[in-house]
Amino acid sequence: MGLFEIILISIGLAMDASAVSMAAAAAGFARENRQVFRLAFHFGLFQAGMPLIGWILGSSVAQYISFWDHWIAFILLAIIGGRMVISGLGSETSNFKVDPTRGWTLITLSIATSIDALAVGLSLSVLSVEIWLPCILIGLVTATLSLLSTYLGKAMGSYLGNKVEVAGGLILIAIGARVLWTHML
Repeated sequence: MGLFEIILISIGLAMDASAVSMAAAAAGFARENRQVFRLAFHFGLFQAGMPLIGWILGSSVAQYISFWDHWIAFILLAIIGGRMVISGLGSETSNFKVDPTRGWTLITLSIATSIDALAVGLSLSVLSVEIWLPCILIGLVTATLSLLSTYLGKAMGSYLGNKVEVAGGLILIAIGARVLWTHML
């Protein structure tokens, strides 16, 4: 597998984390540089780590993981997305109840958006591809795109207010549904 293919895989894997970053920032969660850094860092770290875990697990457990990974991602994203929608519909002020830049919500989003990277790691082990370069590139691309998406989301959020929190929640639910749908086909 060449560098070009690894970069394309990295960009594809980064899309979920980028969409979540943009939605979180647009909803008003990532106002400080510290929050922006936490989103980009965690998404990049988890996206880099999951292929390594998948590669280590190898093809012997792929059948068990592939049966559940899409359900886990869907449930996690639907719960967090639903909470964001409810929070966004609850008031017209920026009194958000769910902060995706902190604690268990951040960890849950990081895991949910990097489940497909685990499957990529399993695939790479089957293809006997060295894992270090893909892990590093996937992590860096995800962190970079998440960072850029956060700044774009911040610019949009000041114009749209709480409507973006509802949209962000719906985006998370849609990402989860897409993961479920693609695995069901």
